[in-house]
Amino acid sequence: MRNGIAGLDHVIIAVRDLERARMGWTRLGFNLTPRGRHLGQGTANYCIMFGRDYLELLGFVEPDEHAHRLEAFLTRREGPMAVAFAPEGSPEAAAAALAALGLHPSEPRALGRQLELPEGTVVPRFSLMTLPPDETPALDCFLCAHLTPELVRRPEWLAHPNGALGVNSVHLLVEDTAPLLPAYDRLFGLHEVTTTDAVASVRAGPHRILFSTPDDFMTMHPGIEIDPNFPLPGIAGLELAVANHDDTADYLAQWQVPFDEAPDGRLTVRAKEANGTVLFFA
Repeated sequence: MRNGIAGLDHVIIAVRDLERARMGWTRLGFNLTPRGRHLGQGTANYCIMFGRDYLELLGFVEPDEHAHRLEAFLTRREGPMAVAFAPEGSPEAAAAALAALGLHPSEPRALGRQLELPEGTVVPRFSLMTLPPDETPALDCFLCAHLTPELVRRPEWLAHPNGALGVNSVHLLVEDTAPLLPAYDRLFGLHEVTTTDAVASVRAGPHRILFSTPDDFMTMHPGIEIDPNFPLPGIAGLELAVANHDDTADYLAQWQVPFDEAPDGRLTVRAKEANGTVLFFA
């Protein structure tokens, strides 16, 4: 793409109890990676890997005086905290493409995490880059380049009992969508940003980022209630693609996971079942 962004790489879901979250998402039908531990930090994660993107359950395993964003987020709520975009090509090429649009990408920052595998510990490595908040309003995000992708996409981690295949879209709640449009027109291009009375949709490669007010979100998704104290802006839900609707419904029913079925066939799992994340299976 013209901005050097290929789509979403992953979504970070902040959790207060990492081991409890692991058990909860396993019950939901996801196959989680072994635990990863960030080098030099008090944070760790479990990841839910798909073919082109993934979910990251992120929490503390010991105090960390530097992880202020995660700590502040968890004082308010659990749930989706941020998204990481995948660069198209090298981090340097993505930075150059963003700068050519008049944007201001940061210098790359290195990140590594220890991943405990049966055959021994490995260290996947990443290069992270951010944009100023006013260039991606209402969305906590960064670019994440995988320097060792072979370590995090093992075939046995990509198959999930609930049939999930990957992320389709991210649903954000905001006070008003109109002020967001100029920044996303600039970042993604006018042809990738569409609006209706209820939602502003931004297409990032094969993914969509959907902005709406809480009232419009609840109108579009009857039966889903949003906490009146939900902190705006914030990510409320994720839509995941599944291989077979009936198989996913059967799995959720077998494991006694409450869900609703919308007229369009989407299955909805409420936020309390998934650490503050509304899950739509489509």
